[in-house]
Amino acid sequence: MADYAWLLSPPALFILGLCIGSFLNVVIHRLPLMMERQWLGDAAAQLAESEAVQRASGLAKADADKLATAAEALNKKLEAQPALTLAKPRSRCPHCGHQLAWHENVPLLGWLRLGGRCAKCKAPISKRYPLIELSTGLLFAALSWRFGAQPTTLLWCGFAATLLALAAIDWDTTLLPDSLNQPLLWAGLFVAHLGWTVPMHISLAGAMLGFLSLWTVYWVFKLATGKEGMGYGDFKLLAALGAWLGWKMILPIVLGASVIGALVGIGMKMSSSLREGRYVPFGPFLAGGGFVVLFAGAERVMGWLGWA
Repeated sequence: MADYAWLLSPPALFILGLCIGSFLNVVIHRLPLMMERQWLGDAAAQLAESEAVQRASGLAKADADKLATAAEALNKKLEAQPALTLAKPRSRCPHCGHQLAWHENVPLLGWLRLGGRCAKCKAPISKRYPLIELSTGLLFAALSWRFGAQPTTLLWCGFAATLLALAAIDWDTTLLPDSLNQPLLWAGLFVAHLGWTVPMHISLAGAMLGFLSLWTVYWVFKLATGKEGMGYGDFKLLAALGAWLGWKMILPIVLGASVIGALVGIGMKMSSSLREGRYVPFGPFLAGGGFVVLFAGAERVMGWLGWA
């Protein structure tokens, strides 16, 4: 066994996964906020150009000037906000602003030690944080068991962590950020090119089929109903899954995601827990289908469908 093998064993990767899961909590919470700030800033900059607003909208000059004044005020308000990145500010209690000490921020153990409550104000800390950390740790350990103690296992850990973050963000906000989606897609094509996952032609076909299949469904549904049934982020996510897992796994992923999504949607409707607009984001179920295919393996999945 190679000298580094113990570093890639299930226990070692479980600990690594807990740490990565702690970072994923930051990504899941802050990235949508960072995107919204960026969008508001861009919108304010556009609305501040009163002449452009007049040309594009046909508004009277007085109304366009009012919008420009409001946009400038919004932009100043945004600029006055504290910097928000994935690194700054340090983690704080959302209720009282207490800055977490290092021992309070230890993955999983910190939450357990605090009894799930802020050390200062005793407000409850969401169970979501330890669940994300534990899920990431278990995923990493399972990937070590699935692929063995080899360097390419770390690639699949990166794939799984990104997929988990995308699923959680989409569930919370119905957003699938390009800043995660696109690197996942290009990384899948790159590692296939290096011969570390599926053959390159299968990866490329998977990316193309993944994007075009949902793109086609989107336009057929929109032309038939006049409504948008899903967002472009779903196309990109399925393209990324195809790049990592190959074109043959696209249909099993979509079938699995559709069935599970329908069941969850029905359950939420019956329990009156559907969000405003009465919809369920599709991204988490695509991610779930990707995880099933990843751990089951292509041969077993094809057997389930009777295509082996």
